[in-house]
Amino acid sequence: MNVRTARLPSLLLLTALVVACRNAPHSANQVVVRRAVTNDVSVPLATIAPSATDDLDCGDCPRRGMAPSQTPQDGGRPAFAPRNPAGSAVEQRSPGKRAPLQLVASFDGLGAGFDGPQGPSNARNPSDNSLAVGPDHIVQTVNSRLAIFTKKGRRFDTTGRVLYGSVPTNTLFAGFTGTCEARNNGDAVVRYDQLANRWLVVMPIFRRAPARPDQPRGWHASDSAFVAPVGVSGQPGPRAALFVPPRDTATPVAARGGGGRAGQPAARPPDQGPYSMCYAVSTGPDPLGTWYRYEFLRPLFPDYPRPAVWPDGYYVPTSTGDDVIQKHACVVDRVRMLRGEPATEQCVIIDDVNFLNNADLDGTRLPPAGAPNPMLATGGTQLRGDLDDDGIFAWQFHVDWKDPAKTRVTGPVKINVAPYHYLCGGQLTNCVPQPGTDRRLDAQGDKLMARVVYRNLGGREAIVAVHSVNSEAAGGGVRWYEFGVARDRSLVLRQQSTYAPDSFYRWMASPAMDRQGNIVIGYSFGGTPHVAGQRIAARLATDSAGMLTFRETILAEGEAAQTNTLRWEDYTQTAVDPSDDCTIWYVGDYLRAGAQNYSTRIGAVLVPGCR
Repeated sequence: MNVRTARLPSLLLLTALVVACRNAPHSANQVVVRRAVTNDVSVPLATIAPSATDDLDCGDCPRRGMAPSQTPQDGGRPAFAPRNPAGSAVEQRSPGKRAPLQLVASFDGLGAGFDGPQGPSNARNPSDNSLAVGPDHIVQTVNSRLAIFTKKGRRFDTTGRVLYGSVPTNTLFAGFTGTCEARNNGDAVVRYDQLANRWLVVMPIFRRAPARPDQPRGWHASDSAFVAPVGVSGQPGPRAALFVPPRDTATPVAARGGGGRAGQPAARPPDQGPYSMCYAVSTGPDPLGTWYRYEFLRPLFPDYPRPAVWPDGYYVPTSTGDDVIQKHACVVDRVRMLRGEPATEQCVIIDDVNFLNNADLDGTRLPPAGAPNPMLATGGTQLRGDLDDDGIFAWQFHVDWKDPAKTRVTGPVKINVAPYHYLCGGQLTNCVPQPGTDRRLDAQGDKLMARVVYRNLGGREAIVAVHSVNSEAAGGGVRWYEFGVARDRSLVLRQQSTYAPDSFYRWMASPAMDRQGNIVIGYSFGGTPHVAGQRIAARLATDSAGMLTFRETILAEGEAAQTNTLRWEDYTQTAVDPSDDCTIWYVGDYLRAGAQNYSTRIGAVLVPGCR
């Protein structure tokens, strides 16, 4: 089948790399400048046929079906009571006194049992759940699949009807050529940019492409600019309409996914070319319309991207891998990408730090002009056996698009907080117990979870962050923080708490703050005799510090244990509805009765009085 697409004239994009070290503030950065491979504008997404790429080409899939005794990092241990008075002092050990928030929407998304116009979703573990909400649509990515749903309002009379999907995420890059089109991948993340009314999808490529003469040779400090030719001669070519995507009739609706597949071809020698980071930015508020597409080459494995919207860029931290202590803080030129113009990506390499999270702006009130983007990480280092700390570490990321040599990342600055111990010793560990099986679930307890949210409340600025910790009842608790922003842009702890009202497990949370400063946190809930499900707790901005005063809202009650792998979600996500800046959406996993793999549940709550 011959496929043609529309593109802009061929453009050269520059990518700048700034190399930094955690242990010293940046004073003089040396810059490596590289060209991006390509960019273009797609035809309307609704007309693009789903990619024929098999999900097994997903670079995040090889670690799937592990036996209960197999983990990449020596098994870990169940939660235990830290017996630390200072940490214990901030625990909330009883539920709030207010009635639970009412669900204003709730429906199943991608996962087992999903069926859409393009067919079912071939769900794989972990789900890598990501969600974005616009004026009329909800976009979800799960591992290597994408779907678009209706949102009740001006255009649709119901929420949760599938408009598009399930399709491989790289369907967004059909006709784009290069690695972004050729390979599908997990860990794709979606955001809605409320400042521009645009959608952003970021898809990393986890397997090296074939070697090419223009590939990055390594990220190192240099004053030299490395100039490469465009990736494809003559691109992007003229615009041409594509046909409506056909339905996938090969995958059963009840597909359970998980693990590999028998009869796979023999492994070929690994390629020696670059990795890639793929960006798609919609040209308007309709995700079924056209998109601008970009590809940037990376010499380092770009794991675990968690994009953040900021006025001067889309910030995307990534990690070199689970067996090396090295992170990348990258930013792409948001303003140029919104116009489909040549854009640059600047990256800072930071060694000896935990997973980074850039502050993601909620609402439409901007930070002060020129304000750097805050970037946070937990303390400790799992690979070195350092599993507890009493600080959250902050950096300030200032980008200069005119002169990359002036881009600066300053920090880290330690913010003293109550002591904490990683839930079950960190990531990829046997953690949360389930009834009827020895299979425990991973908690990703070593890192701040998506999203770190920023909100300008008018009279003050706030940042909210969460991670998973051992509780004094030997269960799992959600440690959450609200930081204020001082005039010098430093962060100051405003309040903190560990939500652990019983001895069960709450983990892998995601926070949001509405326009009035109320905080909503969604998270997984489980621990024998409960199988894993999803819950939501909240507080008013005027409540006493450190208290989630609304009792838990049950979004999804688990109905079966997950036994095919320890991997559970890897992350979940909240999203603030741009229609009212009050409604908070959240997505997480659960298993239906008799299912062998997860379904996802998408829901929304509204804190009373927000308007």
